[in-house]
Amino acid sequence: MTSEKNIIWHKATVTRERRSQQNGHKSVVLWFTGLSGAGKSTLAHAVEEELYQLKFRTFVLDGDNVRHGLCSDLGFEEADRVENIRRIGEIAKLMLEAGTIAMTAFISPFRKDREAVRNLMPHGDFLEIFCKASLEICEKRDAKGLYKRARAGEIKNYTGIDSPYEEPLKPELTVDTEHLSIQESVLQVMELLKERAIINKTD
Repeated sequence: MTSEKNIIWHKATVTRERRSQQNGHKSVVLWFTGLSGAGKSTLAHAVEEELYQLKFRTFVLDGDNVRHGLCSDLGFEEADRVENIRRIGEIAKLMLEAGTIAMTAFISPFRKDREAVRNLMPHGDFLEIFCKASLEICEKRDAKGLYKRARAGEIKNYTGIDSPYEEPLKPELTVDTEHLSIQESVLQVMELLKERAIINKTD
């Protein structure tokens, strides 16, 4: 392993501030968390579409997609889940520096892991969005059939069944994805971005 003494940070002349000025908007990390089936990916991609139509620079890091590549070597034991979130946090931080509105859609079940990612970012640049839906509703949706398999014992360490999900204590936004339509949910996220002056109130 390379010694940290031999690694020197290279300071770029094109800064995050300059990228944001060129983009016409600030960068931020929107961290969507919630049970499987709570609508994290659906909401994140719907928000991205809304922002894309407004000519903003965006990217969604989706849980399943990332496990096809960057995190394909990881399983679902607790240590692997911690590493999965650590990697995503570092990628999201790079996207923040690149001037992008980065969105992540991960169960990210443990508070300490979400807090560790928050601590990677400058204050105010990590917005935790809790997609709130009951386990009963998420199981009814079960588009991938994973809850059914977990109940049958075919999948171990499945969040909500035999592995816990720790709800955020103070998220920047809680979206009731159990009862709200996708349009109503997107509107709540857009309002949050306006309140935080990430985008203009007129957008």
